[in-house]
Amino acid sequence: MFTLTTFLAYTVFVAVYSWFRLRKEKLTSEEGYFLGGRSLTGIVIAGSMLLTNISTEHLIGMNGSSYKNGFIVIGWEVTSALALIVATVYFIPKYLKMGLTTIPQYLENRFDGVLRSYVAFFLMISFVVTLLPIVLYTGAINLESIFTISEVLNVSNDTALLITVVVVGMIGSLYAILGGLKAVAVSDTINGYGLLIGGLAVPFLALLSIGDGNPMVGLTKVFNHAPQKFNVIGAKDSVLPFEVIFTGLIVNQLYFWCMNQTIIQRALGAKNLKEAQKGLLFTGLLKLFIPLVIILPGVIGFYYFGESLYENQDMVYPEIIKKVLPASFVGIFAAVVMGAVLSTFNSVLNSSATIFSLDLYKRHFNPKASDKNLVFVGKLTSCVLAIFAIAAAPFVAKAPDGLYQLLQQLNGIFFIPIASIMLVGFFTTKISAFAAKVALFVGLSFYLLASFVFDTGIHFVHIWGIEFVLNLIVMYLISYFYPDKKEFEINDLKLVKMEEWKYTKSFSIVLCLVTLIIYITLGSLNG
Repeated sequence: MFTLTTFLAYTVFVAVYSWFRLRKEKLTSEEGYFLGGRSLTGIVIAGSMLLTNISTEHLIGMNGSSYKNGFIVIGWEVTSALALIVATVYFIPKYLKMGLTTIPQYLENRFDGVLRSYVAFFLMISFVVTLLPIVLYTGAINLESIFTISEVLNVSNDTALLITVVVVGMIGSLYAILGGLKAVAVSDTINGYGLLIGGLAVPFLALLSIGDGNPMVGLTKVFNHAPQKFNVIGAKDSVLPFEVIFTGLIVNQLYFWCMNQTIIQRALGAKNLKEAQKGLLFTGLLKLFIPLVIILPGVIGFYYFGESLYENQDMVYPEIIKKVLPASFVGIFAAVVMGAVLSTFNSVLNSSATIFSLDLYKRHFNPKASDKNLVFVGKLTSCVLAIFAIAAAPFVAKAPDGLYQLLQQLNGIFFIPIASIMLVGFFTTKISAFAAKVALFVGLSFYLLASFVFDTGIHFVHIWGIEFVLNLIVMYLISYFYPDKKEFEINDLKLVKMEEWKYTKSFSIVLCLVTLIIYITLGSLNG
């Protein structure tokens, strides 16, 4: 009962605080609803970005993967800091000058409206089919393990998970529908830093217990028990070989942190360039601490459980929570986990609604739509997509390599083709709109065939790298024979102040050095 009480108290507090912060906001305008009125600060942007990124697919899926595979999976996280530096220095100044609300808007400016519509449609599909269902399902797993909903309601585990998915999906959609980006960002900030504190408490308390009151002794015991779990280099057949950093992983990271609507939309809503850059770099710093939350507990889980959960690796984190957290803390942590689920879910819903309303509805169905009409369509879109995501969630269970690995494999279907088009669009004027369209479908088809139809034996992240190079070749060849005469230049619409944050370069250098130190340190542990 105490656990449930603290859970409800924290959840209500976040909701009330978010309402209090938003009570005077004008949410009926396009800019107010979809971009938070361009008023977001660095701290809010960082908190929202972190929690949009880190949800239960990380807490459950990533810890499950590290339990089985060890620290080798750290590449997903620490390389994010490098991509965020690129976003800070190169991409966000251009986005803010152009006054973008969605990433597909850029594609129309650079190429044409047809490509904008294609990409907007593919992004909608990727959100509904991959990210949203996995977020909901992993959240349900965690909440079921904490509250044993199946026992309380006297139903099967599968039924309890389904009920939890429906309830969480409904609550999450309310945030996105009623409050827009500002509500999402404010609630994310509280839950984001709560997740960081609560998430760090889990491995600390575990190591404290293992080390008889000394966490460093506990860490030494965990390391000596299975030193191979701390390997960050791995072999060619590892779940994430070191070599992929230099092939497909860097392309994926650039897309995710520089071009992904759900992430970059927070920075697009910044009150000025300075706050946007602060938000991006603060996120990079937080990402360097995140392995302590989403990787270390999984390795500690191997110390506790050995190989007993290898066939059900996504249960290791819930089991650790039950083992190490005091009863008085479980309810608050469950609320934070709930917040993480809601954050990613409502963030993706908001981004999906933004894309549909501005890139599809306004462009194709109602070019003269008023702000009020666009906001209504955005809310309706969030509703419909939430229903689809809830219905799809049960189908992601039993992923052979864990839910996080499944998410990454599915993301590659759309992310890499879009990334290739975006990057060549920014760095060269020689690529034509026709070439970009062909490359989009060539890349998509190649990845589906190479990853899901034919057994190539090549790691899917390496396939990302091959796909990226293939797309570049296709675009340059077609553009040579079918060039565009369209000239593209970025005009400053002067919607926000474009003064740079004075610590941008020094902060970026520190992030690079820390990333390098992490790899050198963990690499040296393996001789």
